Amino acid sequence: MTSQINKPEKIRLFIFVLGIVLFCFSLSLFPRVTIPLSVAYVISLIFTPIIPMVMRFGIKRATAVNIVFVSILFLFSYPLIKITPTVTNEAQNVQYYLPKIENFLKSEYKEVTNKIEEKTGYVVGDEILNNSLSYGQKATTEILLQVPKYLGSVIEWIFLVPLFVFFILKDGKNFKNSFLKIVPNSIFERFYYLSHQFNRQLGDYIFAKFVEASIVGVIISTGLFIIDVRFALLLGLVAALTNVIPYLGPILGTIPAIVFGLAEYGWGPTFGAIAILYIVANCIDIALVFPILVSKIVNLHPLMVVVSVILGSTFFGVVGMIISIPLAAAFKLISIEVYNELYGVKSR
Repeated sequence: MTSQINKPEKIRLFIFVLGIVLFCFSLSLFPRVTIPLSVAYVISLIFTPIIPMVMRFGIKRATAVNIVFVSILFLFSYPLIKITPTVTNEAQNVQYYLPKIENFLKSEYKEVTNKIEEKTGYVVGDEILNNSLSYGQKATTEILLQVPKYLGSVIEWIFLVPLFVFFILKDGKNFKNSFLKIVPNSIFERFYYLSHQFNRQLGDYIFAKFVEASIVGVIISTGLFIIDVRFALLLGLVAALTNVIPYLGPILGTIPAIVFGLAEYGWGPTFGAIAILYIVANCIDIALVFPILVSKIVNLHPLMVVVSVILGSTFFGVVGMIISIPLAAAFKLISIEVYNELYGVKSR
């Protein structure tokens, strides 16, 4: 119990907590290192459990680490090498369709406003459409201006992330053992249990979201290929990436396909097939993939998930929405441990 902690142990506990806070604060000052290090840490959480499995075949740990690391490189680099040229080509061709999409939106908007005027007598101005198009053009321009900056960061991460992953896999166990030696005795058991649970849930959650997004992307890209729709791979990639965002992601991933489908094919059978494909893909995700892969891992009440996503988006935007669920899961774990400490409940 906390009340039984002597004065030297309290000082040690205070120094330990202060050190953790200062370490986290210092990391926030160097995002060029912190971001790739965080990505590498998450990747290592996913693949670290594989190392003991490889060692069961009589392979030494160093060799097992090398095998797992090479497998990670192949798993991530091979798909990129295969799809990058196609995605790049499709992304470059999108610009030729933007005027067509803009003309379609103007035509549809004019038709809707005319119907509103005929039925109600209310005249809807063009300000809404013009402001929306202006905002879209401005946002696109800002994104394009930031591309060189992001591209430089991505190229830097391509070198840093694999380097960090290798050393975390290689020396992570030794670092963990060294770190545990400085954990105060009064919180050692709970700290060890809490860190283990958090790492396991975070690794499982990220892996599950990766699999979930990949399934959605593959279903949509394959379906669009079968329907013979342009930009099938690009639209599938957009659907996969936006799927990472809870609740809002599927909507954001569907909008480009709906707008492009209407502008290119009109209200015809092809557009109907596109709409059905996205509905089926999202139904499979919501009804099967998410409950099986994701919800059981975080073990959060749906209301808590919704609140955490709203708070995440309020304070940190899109990034906050993505990390809100694992942070909520971590908050739940910490809250349970605080409760156990206050009421003397022993951790499992």
